[in-house]
Amino acid sequence: MRILIATDAWHPQVNGVVRTLTSLARSALALGAEIDFLTPDGFPSLGVPTYPGLRMALPNRREIARRIKAASPDALHIATEGPIGWAARAYCRRRKLAFTTSYTTRFPEYIAARSIIPAALSYAVLRHFHAAAATTMVATPSLEHELGARGFRKLGAWTRGVDTDLFRPDQVAELDLPRPIFMTVGRVAVEKNLDAFLSLDLPGSKVVIGDGPQKALLEQRYPKVRFLGEKTGRDLTAHLAAADVFVFPSRTDTFGVVQLEALACGTPVAAFPVTGPLDVIADHPVGALEFDLRSACLRALGMSRESCRNFALERSWENSARQFISNLTALQPSRSLRPVRGVAGESPVRS
Repeated sequence: MRILIATDAWHPQVNGVVRTLTSLARSALALGAEIDFLTPDGFPSLGVPTYPGLRMALPNRREIARRIKAASPDALHIATEGPIGWAARAYCRRRKLAFTTSYTTRFPEYIAARSIIPAALSYAVLRHFHAAAATTMVATPSLEHELGARGFRKLGAWTRGVDTDLFRPDQVAELDLPRPIFMTVGRVAVEKNLDAFLSLDLPGSKVVIGDGPQKALLEQRYPKVRFLGEKTGRDLTAHLAAADVFVFPSRTDTFGVVQLEALACGTPVAAFPVTGPLDVIADHPVGALEFDLRSACLRALGMSRESCRNFALERSWENSARQFISNLTALQPSRSLRPVRGVAGESPVRS
């Protein structure tokens, strides 16, 4: 099966969407599926307001059509609701072709935090975007329930996994810091709610790994916190393994793959009991979920690192890829992109 995924989030961006799609493609090969990507590469772009360093592609209709035809996919999936996603959606709508989407980022909350645009308006736009899809894939039951209550329909499950060969507890970075070490990893931006963690009265040290538009401000506000910048690969793994507790203060993530990455390194998680942590951690003894985040951090200190690793070992990317492919297989029984059901007189069209 040949799958084309349209995405606005792509390398060199470092975020959960990019890591998820990269891991999905690698794992899908073992299941007989070949995934190609329609990305912002090669398109002109402009900077995203309020987010220095992040750029938004400006795709044109003809080139989008050319790339889709060149990929000759059996199925097309749209991973993001940005310009690339809208352009791929328009291509499928013009040709009455079925496609799937995924809801991976809480753009309404992110936009509301950075502008005067209310979340309700953004949700209305996203409902319109995803309503055209045959299935909108979501990572957790909590998110499926929440979106259903907001009027989203045709929701399907697509869970996430973790690369337990890369993220492992046996390579530990040497951090010359007072113990215990409470660490967070991710985009240093307002939507990640880092103040809720950095303002806590905790023993030992606080460490932030990542980069983003709020980094300079938070460094100034919290001079005792160690900001180590962006890290990837084995370097990131070694730092996660060196932490005593991984703190996930976000209230807006739809899943939070980095929680599984920390657990695979043997590091317990402290988080708020909200969508994402509730689905990843739940009541398993590998993390502490409390609205009192300080209490959660201290309680997580006593949790078994071996249990964290074993928990992660049961959540593979192969299972995630199998679920993703199953959602597409139900749509595409043959090697052709299929017209949307109910369109009279249409025969299967290859994109």
